[in-house]
Amino acid sequence: MPEKWVSEAVTVTEAKTQLSSLIERVSDGEEIVIRRGQRPVAKLVAYREGTRRVPGDLAGRIWMSDDFDEPDEELERLFGTRD
Repeated sequence: MPEKWVSEAVTVTEAKTQLSSLIERVSDGEEIVIRRGQRPVAKLVAYREGTRRVPGDLAGRIWMSDDFDEPDEELERLFGTRD
């Protein structure tokens, strides 16, 4: 898979008129910034299929203390909610 790089910034008008060629460049690994005036407003990047998460996939690999949601006296003092 090619390395991604931002090759240039184009205006919204340029993006409209050159969309097909920009899509071709993006599919080759480039990232194109689209700007309105001098302000970047969007980035055109290649679509990549994500991997689906499987419920329970991390079972047994994550541990949470039974008292994870109990108040922490030191933090409460630091944030001024406890004397």
